Amino acid sequence: MPPGAVRLLVPIFVLALSACNPRNEDTKRLRRSCEAGEAAACNRFATRLQAGEYVLKDVARAAGLFDQACAGGIAESCASFAVMLQDGTGVRRDSARALGLLRQGCERGAMDGCTLLGELYREGAGAPRDLVRAASLFQQACDAGKTAACAHLGSLYAEGHGIARDVSRAAALLRKSCDSRVALGCVGLGRMHAAGAGVAQSDSTAAALFRRACNVVETAGCFLLATAHESGKGVTQNFQIAAELYRESCEDRNGEACARMATLYERGAGVRRDAKRAVELRREACEAGHAESCAKPEGS
Repeated sequence: MPPGAVRLLVPIFVLALSACNPRNEDTKRLRRSCEAGEAAACNRFATRLQAGEYVLKDVARAAGLFDQACAGGIAESCASFAVMLQDGTGVRRDSARALGLLRQGCERGAMDGCTLLGELYREGAGAPRDLVRAASLFQQACDAGKTAACAHLGSLYAEGHGIARDVSRAAALLRKSCDSRVALGCVGLGRMHAAGAGVAQSDSTAAALFRRACNVVETAGCFLLATAHESGKGVTQNFQIAAELYRESCEDRNGEACARMATLYERGAGVRRDAKRAVELRREACEAGHAESCAKPEGS
């Protein structure tokens, strides 16, 4: 058989195997059940449409089905649809409706919805800032086994925001979430090791935790790992690695990362000295909310 014919047969063979996958049949059954009005099936089918799992990805259709399943009493669908409304994914952005759906989902027992609602109250995003309410929601979801909520709750305990400060409790919650691969928990625990608050002070442990978070693309972890490499705390000092990590964080609108990157360009540390690029980065830092980078030089 000619080599070209073999190349043509390979994708056909792969498609044939894919078509025989039992999950494809399961997806078809979910679709049929959803079309018959089964709300739980609509929720599961929407999840697959959203991820493109065993079906062509279609976020707009997923949004519609989450909305339908939410109306049919599926709490998780209310939370999922709320996230799409909050981000404007597959549907027109509507923060007010998203907030209402998160409340609805949380009240019906969707603990992911409680976690997300807690985040909104903590940040004052689309809802009045209420750290006490945020702590209560995180506690509720954490008690139900949602380790992301435990990470948020641990951060509030560490800071004493909305709840009495308790560094030992904070460390336990952050460790629990980090062990469950919640990057935010690793970042928080790393901060505590760096400060020696509630845990043994260890720059090397802190850096390892920041790296762990950075490896799963948690930007706060990457930024803190960059500061460790710049200072040489807990890791070998390496300005090139610091510069690369700062660049990634700056691109994610971390103003302090942009400012630190500007300093490296001014010094020629880890990058070629470039005063013009440093000025551009100071401007980006200012636009990203780093107030110190907005100050005009003396005599200007």
